[in-house]
Amino acid sequence: MIKQYDAIVIGAGQAGGPLAKKLAFAGKKTLLVEKRWVGGTCVNDGCTPTKTMIASARMAYMAAHSAHLGIKIKDFSVNMPKIKKRKDAVVHQFRNGSQKGIEATKNLDLIFGEATFTGDKTIKVHLNSDRTREYNADLFFLNTGAKTFIPEIKGLQDISYLTSTSILDLDEVPGHLLVIGGNYIGLEFGQMFRRFGSKVTIVEKSPRIVSREDEDVSAELDKLLRAESITIHTNAVTTGFKQSKKGKITATVKTGEKEEKIKCSHVLIAVGRTPQTEALNLAAAGVVTDERGAVKTNDKLETNVPGIYALGDVKGGPAFTHISYNDYTIVYRNLVKGENLTIKDRPVPYCMFTDPQLGCIGLNETEAKKRGLNFKVAKLPMAYVARAIETGDTRGFMKAIVDPDTKEILGATILGPEGGETMTILQMAMAGGITYDEIRYFVFAHPLFAESLNNLFMALEA
Repeated sequence: MIKQYDAIVIGAGQAGGPLAKKLAFAGKKTLLVEKRWVGGTCVNDGCTPTKTMIASARMAYMAAHSAHLGIKIKDFSVNMPKIKKRKDAVVHQFRNGSQKGIEATKNLDLIFGEATFTGDKTIKVHLNSDRTREYNADLFFLNTGAKTFIPEIKGLQDISYLTSTSILDLDEVPGHLLVIGGNYIGLEFGQMFRRFGSKVTIVEKSPRIVSREDEDVSAELDKLLRAESITIHTNAVTTGFKQSKKGKITATVKTGEKEEKIKCSHVLIAVGRTPQTEALNLAAAGVVTDERGAVKTNDKLETNVPGIYALGDVKGGPAFTHISYNDYTIVYRNLVKGENLTIKDRPVPYCMFTDPQLGCIGLNETEAKKRGLNFKVAKLPMAYVARAIETGDTRGFMKAIVDPDTKEILGATILGPEGGETMTILQMAMAGGITYDEIRYFVFAHPLFAESLNNLFMALEA
């Protein structure tokens, strides 16, 4: 028998979980299907566990760099099993809290299994209990997320490589971690494990790390990471791997015409992520995907099939938790509250949790040039920020792109302590139409990082 629901949500991620609850509250008989754990990538393999571990890595860094503040720590040790135990506890707290909230919601059923479309608005779920059930509904919401993209490299399948998920299960510090990929995931993990005590080598095929950012941002991050004795190879391609009987791994890395053998204990693959759509069998439902497997949607997140929506990483585009959550609010308000919201021109802030943080919103300098805009750049080294000097961490800089005619803030990049928090202040200013000259004379409490925004825009007067 096929069981009928008003709405079926596939994936209990940062969009799927809250959306299922809201639909149930609105009176729709709702089914939430999750193949693994409630919370999605963010809670289980992404934001929650990594930022919990980064806090431990930050503490190790502070212990090793406290002498200039007059505090000499003679010795400290990294207890990796305890770090993992704390991380697991935080993850379970978040996951279990979300699951209990879902299970307590009337009109909402939660099942665990993998869903596959068998036809128009019909799915078969292979339950984790090994049974199979069929369901259909008028409304479907896909929130199945993305997974690590595994490149085709000779010998890769013959070694015990790590992904951003499996590396979280390590209870020992790698002797030498080789990171393939010099972008957000790779840099966060690379710096984290260097601070835990690993030797770390990063291999990036582009001419520079975080190549989507402005050149001065890439250069500054490169300098900061190298200062922590992280080895970085750019314009480099990994062409092969070999693993000895004792488990030692040798990677062949080619930079231009030069070929180098790098011996390491662990390899992390961090070259990107790909939408999880294969198992869904979307062709059976008539849903169109792009060449990468991402679900195509319109500005209201509806697919080419009326009544089927895609939210979060599965649809491609900006792969951030907060975007997935915002997708949910747009779909919910449109369907239940009768609003007419779209994702067109919405702000896309993001933060990379290296130390110092990189927080970005709006246009950067490179994008402004490509668009041929009339703009000015305001830039302030953290070495000129009072709060940074007082706390003993002057790494990085603040940077904003502005329209000199309208005084509008077009974008900002903050690479520095609490960079994401300071970026958010400028995001709210942009949303509220507050001009940079208003911020120039704004009264901020002293001595905050935020106060330095006065000086950032004062730089435009020179």
